[in-house]
Formats: sequence, structure tokens, C-alpha cells
Amino acid sequence: MAEVKIKPLADRVLIEPMAAEQKTASGIIIPDTAKEKPQRGKVVAVGAGTKDEPMELKVGDEVLYGKYAGTEISIDGKDYLMMRQSDVLAII
Repeated sequence: MAEVKIKPLADRVLIEPMAAEQKTASGIIIPDTAKEKPQRGKVVAVGAGTKDEPMELKVGDEVLYGKYAGTEISIDGKDYLMMRQSDVLAII
């Protein structure tokens, strides 16, 4: 995992989405147009938290998040999601 030159503020985290599934459990290949947006990813940067909500996530955590959570950003040609810690549903 490459070092990201961005530091989220307050209770925000930067997440690298995992790749969408290429085929189903039964072996059927899914075309690009039918792939669903991934809902899991790896935390690559975290903020310091707030006085009311300390940061519980850390770099390297694998997390689940809502389908429409976060803001998509691109850094050095890679796509990431920036979201609040409260938008993360679970640590895997």
C-alpha cells in the first residue's frame, strides 16, 4: 500500500474501495455494465477525531460502508472515498 499524501480532518477517513466482483459464486462472469458499486474497502488515512467522537478506525482496517456513502475523489490517478467515521458500518 502506497503512502497517501493527504490527511483527513476531524472525524473523516480516506478509503480505497476494493474491486467489484468479477464473477458470481456459480462462475458466471459479470460484465462491467452490471457490476455493483463495492461496499467495502481499506482505510488508507484517518483524521484525529473530534472531542465528542474519538477516532476508532486506523490505517489498514477493512471496512463496510453504505452504498452511497462518502465523496469520490481521485488522487494521483487512483480513486478513493472520503467519508465521516459515522458513515462506516463495520470493521471486517
